[in-house]
Amino acid sequence: MRIQNGTCRDVQVAYIGGGSHGWAWTFFKDLAREKSMSGIIDLYDIDRPMAEQNAVIGTRLFDRPDVAGDWTFEVSGSLKELLEKKPDFVIISILPGTFNHMESDVHLPEKYGIYQSVGDTAGPGGLVRALRTIPMFVEIAEAIKEYCPEALVINYTNPMTLCVNTLYQVFPQIKAFGCCHEVFGTQKILRNMYQLVTGESDVQRDEVIVNVQGINHFTWFDRACCRGVDLFPIYRKFIDEHFEDGYHDPDRNWMNGTFNCAHRVKMDLFNKYGNIAAAGDRHLAEFMQGDVYLRDPEQVRQWKFALTPVAWRKERQVEKIEEAKRLASGEEELKLEATGEEGILLMKALCGLNRMVSNVNIPNTAGQIPNLPRTAVVETNAVFYKGTIQPIFAGEMKPVIRDLVMPHVANHERILDAAMKPNFGLAYKAFMNDPLVHGRMSREDGEKLLKEMIKNTLDVLPEEWKKEIQ
Repeated sequence: MRIQNGTCRDVQVAYIGGGSHGWAWTFFKDLAREKSMSGIIDLYDIDRPMAEQNAVIGTRLFDRPDVAGDWTFEVSGSLKELLEKKPDFVIISILPGTFNHMESDVHLPEKYGIYQSVGDTAGPGGLVRALRTIPMFVEIAEAIKEYCPEALVINYTNPMTLCVNTLYQVFPQIKAFGCCHEVFGTQKILRNMYQLVTGESDVQRDEVIVNVQGINHFTWFDRACCRGVDLFPIYRKFIDEHFEDGYHDPDRNWMNGTFNCAHRVKMDLFNKYGNIAAAGDRHLAEFMQGDVYLRDPEQVRQWKFALTPVAWRKERQVEKIEEAKRLASGEEELKLEATGEEGILLMKALCGLNRMVSNVNIPNTAGQIPNLPRTAVVETNAVFYKGTIQPIFAGEMKPVIRDLVMPHVANHERILDAAMKPNFGLAYKAFMNDPLVHGRMSREDGEKLLKEMIKNTLDVLPEEWKKEIQ
């Protein structure tokens, strides 16, 4: 990488999960709109033909005259081949296992009355997904340590907290952080409410200044302002007037999409705890006791969000495979639209082209949240500038909110330990202590369910797990 006339040239990006039909295309589109960076994107995927297809899609995109960026594409056949080229950035965006594995994660617990709206971070599904994800991240961390220890590592994979924690456990000196767009969505809601109240227009999302505290997908704002105006009174008044109906994004009615919601869970949490929960309702619900928002599908409907069936993800995957064929053949083109992600802006800052503040998932070693353990991976704001991520002091969480967060922090330690050993007893303890499960299953049923869930994912787990579930 070299700086030339205010631009960053010859940037080497290693993309683990380079066959992705989601984040990879988002990444390509954002780079295509950015003229101040150029270089090589090296794609690696266990499904090499998918990576090769994405290389074709990327090459077609950057050959277009309406594209500002200048990037070329390569494909690596192994993690070693990818990382021994000493990349400046390593992007991790992988699907741990398959949607068949995820189908077991999400839907098998329903036989016992345990419902999950996402199943990739918390709850039984998040736990089992973590058991198969952590060994993959151990391998990645070891490879980064050996081949490119100075690389800046950006993770987009869930469960975010445990992925980032694994990287640091294996390689404490790693320069890694996790990115998530959940905070941005809540900033947009607050922006829209501000515009409704003030009559002002053209307010940008990043004009909503927030203090971020928590863990990924269970993050909170204890302060928020826009153009000098405190947004908490505006948010409180809006909830007082619209709680029953919720907030309806003009472009995303909760009834018209699996990922949409009316933000009533978010509003309810504000009424109960006084701070603004920053994730989407589907994620927030999974961090609370199972009978609060996820007792059954009817309760979910009343709160105006949706369970995400894995069958929908499978259907979407088939659609994406067909779309990829059209993009690779030139029958269709990627749309150069703003994605709302900040990954490229953070890369620019880390190259030294700007300075930026954004939310990030990193260890709490600087005590950015003093009343959470230093060993926890937390989500707070940080300053990004040349080669440096400097966490911003976020302050203590409200005790009542900390009490909601701590069971998950404790479980992260158990799950990481269970995956590293491996050890069924530790996994089982985490399983029974998860708020979605705690007090809602007998010990016998809990053990039976967890063993069955692990059995369904044994083909992508370390061999030792076979003995652990006998």
